Amino acid sequence: MTKIITVCGLGVGSSLIMKMTVDSAMKQLGKSSYEIEHWDMGTVKGKPCDFIVTTYEFEKQFADQDNVIFVKNIVDVNEMKDKLSAYFSKLEG
Repeated sequence: MTKIITVCGLGVGSSLIMKMTVDSAMKQLGKSSYEIEHWDMGTVKGKPCDFIVTTYEFEKQFADQDNVIFVKNIVDVNEMKDKLSAYFSKLEG
């Protein structure tokens, strides 16, 4: 099972919206074996996951990680699908 974490500053608003957008995009991509959690920036560092989805606002905080997907528009399912597809393609080789 793929574990995904969405991240925003407080872990309440934007990360919850991103969670819903990621869920919709994953379903549209035909992915079924995944779990999504939403967290705040301070807590996420201690959480194990396969990858993180967040906004470009937090690019500096994740500069040392290669398992982070950055999005511009947290409600844009098409952008999310594109970013997720590119990430999965990178993993496959």
